[in-house]
Amino acid sequence: MTDPVGKIPSELDQLPDRDTEETAEWAASLDAVTKAAGPHRAAYLMRRTLQHAEGAGLALPKLLETDYLNTIPTSAEPVIDGDEEMERRITAWNRWNAAAMVTRGAKHGVGGHIATFASAAWLYETGFNHFFKGKEAQDAPGSGDQLYIQGHASPGIYARAFLDGRLSEDHLDNFRQEAGGNGLPSYPHPRRLPWLWEFPTVSMGLGPLSAIYQARFNRYLTNRSIKDVSASHVWAFLGDGEMDEPEATAALALAAREGLDNLTFVINCNLQRLDGPVRANFKIVQELEAQFRGAGWNVVKTLWGNAWDELFALDTTGALVRRLREVPDAQVQTYQTRDAAYIRQDFFGKDPALVAMAQLLSDDKILECFHLSRGGHEPRKVYAAYKAALEFKGAPTVILAQTVKGFTLGEGFASKNANHQMKKLSSDEFKQMRDLLDLPIPDERFADGQVPYGHPGADSAEVRYLQERRAALGGPAPARRVHPLAPLPAPADKAFAAFDKGSGTQSIATTMAFVRLVKDLVRDKETGKRWVPIVPDEARTFGMESLFPSLGIYSPKGQTYEPVDRDQLMYYKEAVNGQILNEGITEAGSMADFIAASTSYATHGEAMIPFYIFYSMFGWQRTADQMWQLGDQLGRGFLVGATAGRTTLTGEGLQHADGHSPVIAATNPAALSYDPAFAYEIAAIVKEGLRRMYGEAAEGEDQNVFYYLTVYNEPMQQPAKPGHAGVDEGILKGLYRFNTAETAGLELPANASRVQLLASGTAIHWALEAQKLLAAEWGVAADVWSATSWTELRRDAMEADAALLRGEERVPYVRQALEGVDSPVLAVSDYMRQVPDQIAQWVEQDYTSLGADGFGISDTRVASRRHFGVDAESIVVAALAQLARRGEVQATSVKEARERYGL
Repeated sequence: MTDPVGKIPSELDQLPDRDTEETAEWAASLDAVTKAAGPHRAAYLMRRTLQHAEGAGLALPKLLETDYLNTIPTSAEPVIDGDEEMERRITAWNRWNAAAMVTRGAKHGVGGHIATFASAAWLYETGFNHFFKGKEAQDAPGSGDQLYIQGHASPGIYARAFLDGRLSEDHLDNFRQEAGGNGLPSYPHPRRLPWLWEFPTVSMGLGPLSAIYQARFNRYLTNRSIKDVSASHVWAFLGDGEMDEPEATAALALAAREGLDNLTFVINCNLQRLDGPVRANFKIVQELEAQFRGAGWNVVKTLWGNAWDELFALDTTGALVRRLREVPDAQVQTYQTRDAAYIRQDFFGKDPALVAMAQLLSDDKILECFHLSRGGHEPRKVYAAYKAALEFKGAPTVILAQTVKGFTLGEGFASKNANHQMKKLSSDEFKQMRDLLDLPIPDERFADGQVPYGHPGADSAEVRYLQERRAALGGPAPARRVHPLAPLPAPADKAFAAFDKGSGTQSIATTMAFVRLVKDLVRDKETGKRWVPIVPDEARTFGMESLFPSLGIYSPKGQTYEPVDRDQLMYYKEAVNGQILNEGITEAGSMADFIAASTSYATHGEAMIPFYIFYSMFGWQRTADQMWQLGDQLGRGFLVGATAGRTTLTGEGLQHADGHSPVIAATNPAALSYDPAFAYEIAAIVKEGLRRMYGEAAEGEDQNVFYYLTVYNEPMQQPAKPGHAGVDEGILKGLYRFNTAETAGLELPANASRVQLLASGTAIHWALEAQKLLAAEWGVAADVWSATSWTELRRDAMEADAALLRGEERVPYVRQALEGVDSPVLAVSDYMRQVPDQIAQWVEQDYTSLGADGFGISDTRVASRRHFGVDAESIVVAALAQLARRGEVQATSVKEARERYGL
């Protein structure tokens, strides 16, 4: 009797076996089949048994891989609900115009990609004709489906928009030529073409991540009763090479864990990435199948076209299936370019059973199978896969569709390693393509050496069919719509004014001040429900645990357990309608949340107010690419970099000490970056942000911006808002005078030398301390200014420069604010000097700066500030040095100060 578990230890050894004899009989049966019919037959029976068990509802682990076959057999394919011949003609026109557009643009050297859409055409066309809902869909009004189009396929989407009348020939001729104002962007860029594109998908990898969180956010909106978008479906079109990006697969488990059956990935498996095979010596389809199955997804493989049915019918031994599974992807690519003799020898010649099979096949049949017949190129196969994806419930679906990169573009393109960089076809190649696609484009249309665009006519049967199909599905797609929303009512002023009086003797961090403000704002009857708090597993660090019981943490399963801290006031509360998105340790996932929420005003016609609070070091440094995506997608909301600055996070050290996030933020044109020092500044900035992004925007004011605020975890006494003129304007524009030496009540000698201390964020407290030291120990008067935004000051100054070039007289605000100041300016921040130096060229006074350049260190705040030379004593020495250079204090004072303070 055979040992049922063999020699390898098994977890089953720990479980009781109530009938060891029965177990042994099962094992013996399997041994007998293996001996009599071979291991392949035994494996087939085992898989059939597991499949039967799964269908019977038995709880068994699933296999991670299946054979290299279509998931849906030909016999189970549904009939397409439409005119297949008409759809073939439409697709042919779109293939042609996509290639013509890029080729015509090649003379300008602007580039473009042809091969990707050529391989994926039917993946898009089948969806547009039968599945993708538009914004006017009856069951998803104002929302429709969300389409994440693979960036390199954009010419095909433009070609379809041209066919249905949304674009003209002039538009196509301006592909990648936007400077004149009538061009088409290279890829899906909503900011550049806001009526068409909804979602940016290049940089690669961000599309799949965003699609998952968009599907999740759709559920969030529905479960919170903001809007029922349960009929909306998210479709993400991806490349098999793109799946190597870490972000592309980072959230697969979340999608399965939350049962996002409103999400479908369509991965175009043309087996090629930008420079060659995706998995030259392996099989990318099998790898992706295992990865997605392991994460809990439903997997549909659509690999082979109908021509293969004859071969599979001849495969009575399983030799064909085994051979398909063992041939590496690079060799499959080679078969695409070789003749029948080569394929007979290399593919079929490896097994006697396959040699016999090949003898029954004509050369034409072999070439049809290996050159043409792929599942992703046959609309019936694609239709069946899409229908199966929509009908599957309980988990997201991934469709792995095998195609040929450069399909229909001729021998010079198909499956060639260089086809991603190939930007044009010759006239002869176009004529061959025309004949293959059976398009009525006469030779005389090529007379001028320019490939012509093709169009059957605005009233043609093809265009009418296309438009009727789209009308039935709810209008054109892709399409971005900004609904005519009424401005959100402004929250009551008392929520903001409460911070104007300061904190008295109580010390609070600006992080806590921001959280307190949000707690008041989410209670607002009109807009409170629209706030979307997002935090990556650090809510308690930021003092947000008080929001848990009142707002609840979103979970589609609610709370299925009793929380360990249930008897405490601020217990951990999860709810189906929870408002907080507490994401776990994933800044990338949190940013994807933010993007979905920040663009809900356009995607769903529902304005939401997201704020995402995070360790500042792990924001722009880690996810700046997504923040660029956010700007492209025209998102609105508040990014909050907490525990900000290089010296405020005690003991954490190099990888946590942020000294540069404002530098990176300054590179993003859509980001309004602020480094507030005091609670009342935060309140003023948030109030203005709500007005600008969600309320009554001023004429010419761009609402499609987002705010980045840095806040600190260092408890400090928050002063009352100064009562003098210019404070409110200065907070928003970036600079105002907080006090003077005189208003600070400092004793000064007559005709004291004077210096201006400009400080941002937590650095203003060191500047205020330095102000006292300068007066008490050196007889120097210092005025302290709060620089809430170095970046906004710089942008204003740059706009003033541009206005001067246009012949307009305009003075930068920073120069206006410092007008009349006849003393040197010393700027200081808890960031590298590059941050305050952004304004240096527009300051007319003697200007210098201090900052925390270099890597962060682990130490106390006091020691860290001394190390970087930004503490109060360092400010004093720097100020004295400026004055000494001007001859306003003795040069010996600088040396004396250094020695006194131990610098």
